[in-house]
Amino acid sequence: MTTKPSAFRQMTDAGLLEAAAAGSHAGFAEIVSRHYQPVYRLVWRMTNGAADAEDMAQEAFVKLWKNPGQVREAAALKGWLMRVAANAVVDRSRKPRAAALDDAPELEDLQARPDAPLDRAQAARLVDARIAALPERQRLALSLVYFEGLTNIEAAAVLEVSVDALESLLARARRGLKDSLSSEWRDLLGGLVETGQ
Repeated sequence: MTTKPSAFRQMTDAGLLEAAAAGSHAGFAEIVSRHYQPVYRLVWRMTNGAADAEDMAQEAFVKLWKNPGQVREAAALKGWLMRVAANAVVDRSRKPRAAALDDAPELEDLQARPDAPLDRAQAARLVDARIAALPERQRLALSLVYFEGLTNIEAAAVLEVSVDALESLLARARRGLKDSLSSEWRDLLGGLVETGQ
């Protein structure tokens, strides 16, 4: 007897993992549908929108497809996927690679006035670039808590650290961002005020 694809939407992660372990493509597709976006956002933020962010996010799902039984607790599936994806980012960042056109530095507009306020998109790019410059673990902690909405307990589980260690990573990340953005904060706020944000 086969399960209808619509029935998979009603299943818990535990049921979906069980179905995937039995070789159900529809069950696995529902896992991907349910968890792909947060995993991709995390990878995108950790890589500052690198062209291969989608590939790294998909690596976590490929690893799960190959062996669904490696997730010991179904309730921790999302965290497991995020940890595997974050590890893929770290592994990829350690490998030497050829410079891609997308990675080439952008040339600054020499006609832009240095005292002109930033628009909202420029402000977002500046903040994203400063987040990307943080050490990996701090960037990951910040992304999990502030952008993916995980609790400190959930984020600590993903990072496999204590809650105190996570809070220390968050504090250092916030301090690092504050220091790196200290000279631009007026432009950031000015750009947000002008766009009505």
